[in-house]
Amino acid sequence: MMSTVQNSASTLTCDVLIIGGGATGAATAYDLAARGLNVILVEQNDWSTGTSGRYHGLLHSGGRYVVRDPESARECIIENYVLRDIAAHTIEDTGGLFVAVPGDPDDYVTPFIKGCADAKIPIEDLTIAEARRRVPALNPKAERVFSVPDGSCDSFDLIHSFIAAANAYGVRTLNYHKITTFEVVNNAVIGATIENRTTGETVRVHATHTINASGPWASEIAALAGLQIKMRHSKGVMVAMNVRWTNVVLNRLKPPSDGDIIVPVGTVCVIGTTSITVPRPDDYTITPEEVSQMLDEGEQLIPGFKQARALRAWAGVRPLYESGQNLDTSGRDVKRTFEVLDHETRDGVSGLSSIVGGKLTTCRMMAERIANEVCAKFGIDKPCLTATLPLPVPEKTHGYHKLRNRLNKIEHAPTHDGLICECELVTRAQLETAIRNSGKEVTLDDLRRDLRLGMGPCQAGFCGYRAAGILQSTSMLPVESSVNALRNFIEERFRGDRPLLWGHQLRQALLDESIYRRSLGLIESTEPQTTLNSHA
Repeated sequence: MMSTVQNSASTLTCDVLIIGGGATGAATAYDLAARGLNVILVEQNDWSTGTSGRYHGLLHSGGRYVVRDPESARECIIENYVLRDIAAHTIEDTGGLFVAVPGDPDDYVTPFIKGCADAKIPIEDLTIAEARRRVPALNPKAERVFSVPDGSCDSFDLIHSFIAAANAYGVRTLNYHKITTFEVVNNAVIGATIENRTTGETVRVHATHTINASGPWASEIAALAGLQIKMRHSKGVMVAMNVRWTNVVLNRLKPPSDGDIIVPVGTVCVIGTTSITVPRPDDYTITPEEVSQMLDEGEQLIPGFKQARALRAWAGVRPLYESGQNLDTSGRDVKRTFEVLDHETRDGVSGLSSIVGGKLTTCRMMAERIANEVCAKFGIDKPCLTATLPLPVPEKTHGYHKLRNRLNKIEHAPTHDGLICECELVTRAQLETAIRNSGKEVTLDDLRRDLRLGMGPCQAGFCGYRAAGILQSTSMLPVESSVNALRNFIEERFRGDRPLLWGHQLRQALLDESIYRRSLGLIESTEPQTTLNSHA
């Protein structure tokens, strides 16, 4: 009954083609393959470069949604426990606090308590003294504090684990491949044409069924088949601080709003996020005003918060599905749950399904839901196993989520082997292994996602050129290609610095500029210099 993936110069064949290499697409590929289907997973960039790789790192307890969106709250707490079981290597069990500070609405506490009870989210009403024992920097004027089972989750490692699990079941995974057209015959999607963005080669994929798991790009992908999906593109801005102000996730005890979450992530903490409707799924524009808003809100939870150095700002675009409800302009009222769209019953076009909405915390549940529906189309009645089977730990996973283990692992290694990125403790051996195992021409930004290269306080100021040298020697790249790889990496890092160019961050940026522009002569454009001067 099952077809096999056939290798040829121009055609691949499979049971299911999945479009989108974020958390949901990767988890779906794993689930379907584990049930016996032959799957091809296609991603237009590297794995987790979309929304899944652009979030604040929070493993949701569901407490944020218990009042306005109880369905999402229940989904989050269920999957919170599942991910702790199957992907413990990607999670730091920080716990979380919901904190009411002066000015937060008193009438929110009662529905919050009731909502947590209804969603079966365990909470504990803490004294202010106990809360400040757990988080000494917490605002001493806090009025109510409740603990919840939040956590911190590394989306890059999680997705790599899903990819590794999918590969173990024979899934063909193709990153840097973009869908250009669907093949539609008699109102049925029977395949697609994909372009290898590295070589320019065009390949046809014949698939019995196709899944659109492309997040905020879902409407664009559906349009290739002549279908319409109404999406709300909601941009969220986040800022990483150079101080790990808290070892516990902090949430404001009020209706969800901008800048009301602080998440400890590795050696830093991240504050987020906004909800601003944008016209495109890749609109990551950030203004200094948005960054200032984040810092001001952080001050409400932790006095002195904005006196630390902001390392970097970035944005992700939420794929909110509009199903006809009346919505506010910010998108805060859109439910964070998800839906599976069967385009045969919805639009009269068979062979295509879409999964829209949701959160990273619920990605495995989303995958299970759509896998159930697709398996039924193939006449497969096998149970889902992904909620109980531990995910593999990929070799390139950095695995430094528990802060106390970071230096210990390096200092007690048989050989020190040279630290390349001191901030994130990335060694030469790790870089060489990741480059050799990539199976393609890897970029420095790929290595950042794999190993956290350049994501620490210096933002690649001291490790970028070292890593470029290792990339050149390991891959035997031409000098020009190596220089271009370094130039692209530094420009990408600088893009996240631009909204922060004041105070300490401006000094850091000027130092990095001196290294890369003046000492190495790397950046030829005058735009960064103009930008620096305009904010000085």
